[in-house]
Amino acid sequence: MNFRHHSQHESQAIVQLFASVFTASEGETEGTLIGRLAEDLFEKTDAQDLFNFVAEDEGRIVGAISFSRMRFEDDNDMETFLLAPVAVHSDHQGKGIGQALINHGLKELKDAGVGIVFTYGDPAFYGKVGFRPISPETVAAPFELSFPEGWLGQSLLDDSTEMPAGKCTCVEAFNNSVYW
Repeated sequence: MNFRHHSQHESQAIVQLFASVFTASEGETEGTLIGRLAEDLFEKTDAQDLFNFVAEDEGRIVGAISFSRMRFEDDNDMETFLLAPVAVHSDHQGKGIGQALINHGLKELKDAGVGIVFTYGDPAFYGKVGFRPISPETVAAPFELSFPEGWLGQSLLDDSTEMPAGKCTCVEAFNNSVYW
């Protein structure tokens, strides 16, 4: 298994991977929604505000993950990113690829000077890769959360890193309450 930055020419294959994985697990509506999100991330996000990584097996992309910049009202110069979406091809799930891909991405972000990463998802899954619950009152998400227990964060520096404060914003692709 090879983990690496995506290549620009792979964008459409990654969009299709997200759409197919979410369609298989959550239904066609969710698959279309997440496919559109991935497309918007590629098309509407400045390169310095987006990291994309893939898991490749025998020349085939079997997993993908995106990290997009978040900005806080009380700018403390801490580089902060949002992990989402992440997907592993249905035929390759249950083999630890998702966790390995997330860990690869987190290491790359840390090496790039990112201090904090947030995500919004299953606490049991993301807890396995170091994410901890964050109270929406402590760190407000860009929109009201439909599942507040899924608001999670992780310092890439150390556990004593102070979480950012104030209102936060996300990249344009995530600037829609449907994702929250």
